Amino acid sequence: MNSQNLLNIAKKFGAPVYVYDAEKITSQFNRLTKAFKGVGSLRLNYATKALSNISILRLMNNLGSGLDTVSVQEVKLGLMAGFKPESIIYTPNGVSLEEIEEASALGVQINIDNLSILEQFGSKHPDVPVCIRINPHVMAGGNSNISVGHIDSKFGISIHQIPHLLRIVDLTQMNINGIHMHTGSDILDIDVFLYASEILFETAKNFKNLEFIDFGSGFKVPYKAGDIETNVEELGKKLTKRFNEFCNEYGRELTLAFEPGKFLVSEAGHFLAKVNVVKQTTSTVFASVDSGFNHLIRPMLYGSSHEISNISNPNGKERYYSVVGYICETDTFGSNRRINEISEGDILSFKNAGAYCFTMASNYNSRYRPAEVLWYKGKAHLIRERETFDDILRNQVDAKELFEPPKKVVAK
Repeated sequence: MNSQNLLNIAKKFGAPVYVYDAEKITSQFNRLTKAFKGVGSLRLNYATKALSNISILRLMNNLGSGLDTVSVQEVKLGLMAGFKPESIIYTPNGVSLEEIEEASALGVQINIDNLSILEQFGSKHPDVPVCIRINPHVMAGGNSNISVGHIDSKFGISIHQIPHLLRIVDLTQMNINGIHMHTGSDILDIDVFLYASEILFETAKNFKNLEFIDFGSGFKVPYKAGDIETNVEELGKKLTKRFNEFCNEYGRELTLAFEPGKFLVSEAGHFLAKVNVVKQTTSTVFASVDSGFNHLIRPMLYGSSHEISNISNPNGKERYYSVVGYICETDTFGSNRRINEISEGDILSFKNAGAYCFTMASNYNSRYRPAEVLWYKGKAHLIRERETFDDILRNQVDAKELFEPPKKVVAK
């Protein structure tokens, strides 16, 4: 998908708009599969929260992916997209027992990350197979908001609580069929990940009926030229060798599972926005676009860097711009970026907009959420319509009768 394709999409569907390249998603899926080709049984469960459009889920199902979900709503989306219940794993955090039971009734794999719910669920449903999410206290993540393996994390059951965990399993006689961990996103050091894996292998020895070991995900993708990324080929080679050794020790072949989200869809995404105003101040040239952190919150929330290019003027002279949005507070996409000369009306492309962009979008400032387009086999397909004012009012209850002026009393 080239710049002219993107410009044509912006012209046809309007801006702002999210565009996803199905070919890039497919190549990333195949790359990860190839990296672990030495494993007898591999399951890639796409992390729905990264990009949950039902057409994207259908594409993943078509590729042979499983599904990682964190809410019962994502479970239902997955079932609507054609996933079989047994190919969906449900890994919530801090939800009620009732929601877990609702997901369980749909037939999906349950993954529990705290002792309280584990004991309650095991006592009521001892025959339902359950995976346990372990916190190995090994931290990954490029930002504190996405580092979930530290000792004070709300995610997972601490490895220091294993004796308590085993007591619950023994008393309830529940069926533990999987062990899971997730250290956080943006994994850079493969050796740190392998160290956490050893903790998971050691924990797995306590359970005799395992079917799979789930290593989570968090593979880092490049956000600009020359950026560091997770070497999945090296990880595949080292972890495959160790996993196969463990299966021999365990006495039977297990399934190795991952939950890639950003790795599969981030680089496939482009967010297109039109420049409303070019504003020169005493020290800065601002390019203000018809969008804001209501559509792409990651730079403001995580400090993430998205490469920005002017696809309307790809050969223009480079100048320095601070690209900002229209939200009425600090709303910066990038400061002092070298971008081909920008004029009002130009279309800017924000790369790596496939993961955690639309799914974290909002109607802040009562703005509409944009359309989504899938580029598939050389054609652009609308997969979500742009919102309208009716969508802003949807589900609101106008209690106007409460505020009608009082009736005048006429003195007689």
